[in-house]
Amino acid sequence: MPAVEAIHLVKEYPEASGRPPRRVLDDVSFTVESGESLAIVGPSGCGKSTLLNLIGLLDEPTSGEVKLAGRTVSGLDEPARASLRAELLGFVFQLHHLLPQCSVLENVLVPTLALPNGHAARSGARERAEALLERVGLAAQRNVFPGVLSGGERQRVAVVRALINQPRLILADEPTGALDRENAARVVDLLQSLAREHKAGLIMVTHDQTLAADLQRTLALH
Repeated sequence: MPAVEAIHLVKEYPEASGRPPRRVLDDVSFTVESGESLAIVGPSGCGKSTLLNLIGLLDEPTSGEVKLAGRTVSGLDEPARASLRAELLGFVFQLHHLLPQCSVLENVLVPTLALPNGHAARSGARERAEALLERVGLAAQRNVFPGVLSGGERQRVAVVRALINQPRLILADEPTGALDRENAARVVDLLQSLAREHKAGLIMVTHDQTLAADLQRTLALH
């Protein structure tokens, strides 16, 4: 079953009175399988982040359809969308958005708070978090606060946080934009390897054609 299917997506934004709406996305369709990685590239303003927001249930298309793990998400109310985001999606952003008052381990566990009691992903979450931190070389830093970590280390924590609920799809919006070339390559390699290991689809928006080429497929928006 595909991690995500985007089917004839159109997104328009209203303009000033009397002017036609501005069409940002026009008939976009693609599929990402479980364990597959896709880069979305294109110039600024072409709709890359808009597309990611539609897939991530942060916005709704003007027309078209998104299916996550075979589930049609069109027309769901916000509580239902929030529940699916917690269950099926993992987000990695350009800025890590770690909570400075929480330790590394606590930051990783934050997404589990959005899951209902009794959800399977809540069981063993702490052990899973510690295993993932070990996997990315941060086990020794699990009890420190983000302020003492390097930029690359913080982004690795953000990657682990995105995986803690065992998502079907990882969405990464310019996750390496604040990193140097070496750390950027490490984060992309980490995203891909963890996505394959956990059989999660990966969609990464990036301006960097070199990093995009490291993923299995590239979708260019014009």
